[in-house]
Amino acid sequence: MNQNEKAKAFGALHRKGDPVVLYNIWDAGTAKAVADAGAKALATGSWSVAAAHGYPDGEKLPMSVLVETARSITAVIDLPLSVDFEGAYSTEPAGAAANVAKLVDVGAIGINFEDRVVEGDGLYPVEKQTARIRAIREMAEGKNIPFFINARTDLFLAESDLSKHAGLVDEAIERGRAYAAAGGSGFFVPGLIEPALIEKICAASPLPVNIMMRTGAPDLTALAKLGVGRISYGPGPYRSMMEKLKQDAAAIYSRL
Repeated sequence: MNQNEKAKAFGALHRKGDPVVLYNIWDAGTAKAVADAGAKALATGSWSVAAAHGYPDGEKLPMSVLVETARSITAVIDLPLSVDFEGAYSTEPAGAAANVAKLVDVGAIGINFEDRVVEGDGLYPVEKQTARIRAIREMAEGKNIPFFINARTDLFLAESDLSKHAGLVDEAIERGRAYAAAGGSGFFVPGLIEPALIEKICAASPLPVNIMMRTGAPDLTALAKLGVGRISYGPGPYRSMMEKLKQDAAAIYSRL
């Protein structure tokens, strides 16, 4: 498939009630392992890619390193690749679009794009975030790529008290609808695990909803029944792999 075909195929995988499952990767080696396991598409996780290079999350990883990581994956794996691009390393619409263009140029067909102010506090106002999404969509259309913008809201991830999540749903729905109108392709609500709230957002969202697996989240079958269109694993695979590496190394060194 060429890049345009990959982008179309990736978008088609997002089906309400029959979600695409993305076991997040962080380099070409893990991309190959997940592809060989039967994945239909690939997606990086920002936390994992940063940690694999020795950096904390939050756009601390140099953007050039992230772009080269994407290039190394698309060079060896013929599956659609979505890149977790956090806030696109820019607060302004034009800068965000120009930075996303660098990923398009190395073969990526989608991004996660969050509304958290990475180097500040809270979330962008809806008007500012929609302007950023709109600029990215216009850039992608200029390149004739049906680029998948997975518009993420951090409303739930930022609130650790799960009992308060119900009070955030209406704002989340409002943001999701606004992001859709601006050119978003999917709506990502990491941190949300309550089945009734997930179902409510899926029913109200004009975009396929992405849920991130975490402790307490419904399983894959249950999420599909709730109407989810995409399921991802975030930093979970990296943490699991690193824990296994530490255990294996400790077992060896303990014998010395």
